[in-house]
Amino acid sequence: MFLAKNRAVVLVKYSVFIPYYNSFTWLDITSWYSTRIDPKIKVDEIFEFNSETTESNKKLVMANLSVINDFLSETEEKSLVDEIEPYMKRLRYQYDHWDHAIHGFRETERLKWNESNSIILNKIKSIAFGNDLTLPHTHILDLAENGYIKPHIDSIRFCGNTIAGASLLSDSVMRFCNDKNQFTFSALLKRRSLYIMRYGHTYAFYFIIKYIFYFIIIISRGPIRYDFSHEILSNDVSSFQGNKIVKTRRVSVICRSRPEPTTEENPQ
Repeated sequence: MFLAKNRAVVLVKYSVFIPYYNSFTWLDITSWYSTRIDPKIKVDEIFEFNSETTESNKKLVMANLSVINDFLSETEEKSLVDEIEPYMKRLRYQYDHWDHAIHGFRETERLKWNESNSIILNKIKSIAFGNDLTLPHTHILDLAENGYIKPHIDSIRFCGNTIAGASLLSDSVMRFCNDKNQFTFSALLKRRSLYIMRYGHTYAFYFIIKYIFYFIIIISRGPIRYDFSHEILSNDVSSFQGNKIVKTRRVSVICRSRPEPTTEENPQ
């Protein structure tokens, strides 16, 4: 791997990523590629833009925010819930938060997982983070049916450039907003999907040397992680493409990259 200005170029063998999936390759980490590899996936099934959104802004979103539907199987979802449920059910849902960002929630951090769930977490990390170091603890956020997350940008004191979250037990709608540019869009997070929010976007292409496939992966800077607030909509306003989306209890299992040493609250 080498760096050139704000870009990282990684050379890897194509076969490295194949074992994680039976039906698609590592390129599916971005919705931009997913919509092209699998013709059954349409952009408007994942993202909702208003009529004034330009094509360049749509491409910007799809390059920096990925949503992979059916990332987890029903068995994997049950395995994760079964491990965290004995602890979570002892906690009460809270309706205030230290920075007023969440309503109707309970949460914890988990360091150790059983063998089956460690494999699931490693799959998430392999897809979302590449060579980036992740925080050792996994964040578990449990929203009650009447819970929601208000607009916020995750502080760089607690997590780095990439956040990946698996959605358990319920569909929900995540809304993003850039107040400076008045640009708002929504993403439908289906049950058992994985979303990846990153500060940068990924381009990839391959070539062949002596019958071996190689990918070149180029990661460049992008705005979704820091320039857009995000929220999980309450049931009062939760809709997607004109359809009401009722969120029941939702548990998200969130992995985060390590924060970079900095004295600034927001990167420039």
